[in-house]
Amino acid sequence: MNFRAGILIAGAIVALIFFTSFLRTQTQPAQNYSLPEAQKVFQAIDRILAETQQPWSGPPREIVITESELNSYIAYRIETEKEEIMKELKLKLFEMNRIEAKIHIDLRGQDVPQFIRPELDIYFAADLEVANGKAKLNLKEIFIGDQPVRPYFIDLIIAISARINKLEASSITDWYELPYGIKDIKTQKGMAIFYY
Repeated sequence: MNFRAGILIAGAIVALIFFTSFLRTQTQPAQNYSLPEAQKVFQAIDRILAETQQPWSGPPREIVITESELNSYIAYRIETEKEEIMKELKLKLFEMNRIEAKIHIDLRGQDVPQFIRPELDIYFAADLEVANGKAKLNLKEIFIGDQPVRPYFIDLIIAISARINKLEASSITDWYELPYGIKDIKTQKGMAIFYY
């Protein structure tokens, strides 16, 4: 995985791991975002890449990305990488690595079980756990629309997406490696701090 793809995953606070890693093809641009905010994230990625190539023996360096910048970056990537299934991912960041997300999934035109609606709004609340260069979500609540669901339903959507893209499926509760150079992620209200 290249660094920009990896930082998208970390930048999305792991939620994207479960979706954008498996959901790539075509969509119509439908996202509203700030291009200058998305560019700030690209600049942060470039800075991390450059600085991690140099020897460093001091304390971990950090870079702060606001919730708005992160959401603009995610929307930009969804649009420009022509995501077929995930049409939207919006994050809310809170203290102590608590996150909430809204994900809009469009499965129209895909071969999916009939009990799955072709368009879904998925909401979840989770705690982000980071350890030993990996991250995972400890899910607290998951809803499709206003109906609570269990994680296995989300895993089913991931499996469908993986099958469509001929990739190996995983689980929403798996551990995932952080992008190169990232050592830790901490969230505060409205911002994420990446340590490298």
